[in-house]
Amino acid sequence: MTVGIVGLGLMGGSLGLALQQTKLVTKIIGFDRNLSHCEEALKLGLVHEIVSFDEIKTCDMIFLAIPVVGIIHVLQELKDVSEKTTIIDLGSTKEEIIKATPAQIRKNFIAAHPMTGTEKFGPSAAIPNLYHDKIVVLCDTDNSGDLHKNRAIQIFSHIGMKIVFMDPAAHDDHASFISHLPHAISYALANTVMGQEDPKSILSLAAGGFRDMSRVAKSSPQMWSDIFKQNRENLLHSIEIFERELTKSKKMIEDEDWQGLEDWMSKATTLHKIL
Repeated sequence: MTVGIVGLGLMGGSLGLALQQTKLVTKIIGFDRNLSHCEEALKLGLVHEIVSFDEIKTCDMIFLAIPVVGIIHVLQELKDVSEKTTIIDLGSTKEEIIKATPAQIRKNFIAAHPMTGTEKFGPSAAIPNLYHDKIVVLCDTDNSGDLHKNRAIQIFSHIGMKIVFMDPAAHDDHASFISHLPHAISYALANTVMGQEDPKSILSLAAGGFRDMSRVAKSSPQMWSDIFKQNRENLLHSIEIFERELTKSKKMIEDEDWQGLEDWMSKATTLHKIL
């Protein structure tokens, strides 16, 4: 198959590298509105060729590895693709994207969310094993054509992903807690420290815990503000629940309820037994 990738940053570039290791794909072509991304992707060998958007439309499979707002926009430009062309998005929210998919290409479309990534972005951030042994969530596949659903399962399996099927509303709810809330907390933690009178003295003491929790605050603000916008209601709900837990810990510290605090912390440690 010939595969086209729209968006040649971390996700799109890493996908290009992963697909080159499979026998399912004969050619990988790329498109990005950022010309420097195109040049860099070609130089790094993330794709075989940079083409126009019209040429992308002729591919057997098209991956949309761009921010959610961009995915919704590009889907409107793909109404005229062949009924045999599979379109797969890699966005972090699913419900709004599915709602915005034109009826003409709904059978072509697979709504996917690979649960992977790093805090780095751009073509230079691409790594060959980003997708290997990670989960990909496929949503609303009952409304996708069998050809396209089977292709998606096959291609994700071949790059080493574990496939989970989920309702789009449930996905966005779960993603708000597992993925989006941690980013909001990380940005808040970073701004809390930087808002102090002498952040340099605080940062000189920064150890593993702070570095681990603030790491994702290096992620692309443009991409994550877009994700927060698309999943606004779910994210607000998860922030409210997090605030309750933070308030609970604050109250125990104020009341010097050290046993209660220890029990509260012990409950939290069970999360990593599950993970």
